[in-house]
Amino acid sequence: MDRYSGKNVVVIGGTSGIGLATAKMLVDGGAHVLVTGRSQAGLESAQKELGKGGVAVSSDARSLTDIDALASRVKAEFDTFDLLFVNAGFGLFAPIESTTEAMYDEVFAVNVKGPFFAMKKLAPLMNQGGAVVFTTAVSNVKGMPMLAAAGATKAALRSLARGFAAELLPRGIRVNAVSPGPTDTPSWGKAFPDKGMAAQLTGQMSEANPMKRLGTSEEVAKAVLFLGFDATFTTGAELPVDGGLTQL
Repeated sequence: MDRYSGKNVVVIGGTSGIGLATAKMLVDGGAHVLVTGRSQAGLESAQKELGKGGVAVSSDARSLTDIDALASRVKAEFDTFDLLFVNAGFGLFAPIESTTEAMYDEVFAVNVKGPFFAMKKLAPLMNQGGAVVFTTAVSNVKGMPMLAAAGATKAALRSLARGFAAELLPRGIRVNAVSPGPTDTPSWGKAFPDKGMAAQLTGQMSEANPMKRLGTSEEVAKAVLFLGFDATFTTGAELPVDGGLTQL
């Protein structure tokens, strides 16, 4: 129950799915966790699930103003902290011909610009020996139809993880990434609101996966916690949690 007792954690994009599953495991282990999100309903729901061990804060991962305010809130809430999980992401799923400039700009703003400036503002608040985990995706190493722009953002994020890992070595801060394959999260339903299409794609992706199923948020969360606290001789790495999709 007290595995993470005394640990302070920030989860950017932590009101649902992988982020919330990670936050719940941390709170259950005794940590204090601050999660961010944009939806008021999502924030209220996450706060209820996390209870006294967590605090849900409204913050837009794309906004530099919000990132500045978040850094101030983290400083006030924790002073210093031990793990930063940068999980907020936008899963653009569209063919090239229907991808607009606005869609392209948004996916890069959420998936690349936001994490970069979150690191700029939050890394100085981290404890010596702390850790950062980014959420990438299998599309950063596999060419996948309708995921060209999204995959490019995740490849950029993978590169940022290496660069930050090298830069933060003198402070003893490790930086790694977790790379989920198709995962059964609430964002899946948002990406494919047509239930028939969602069911069809779920079946196709499950069949194409070596393990013949989608992953769960909890399975990815366990990998995040491993990288955050247990993998003390690992930095600059990416851990696939994809049922073997990128390995077999």
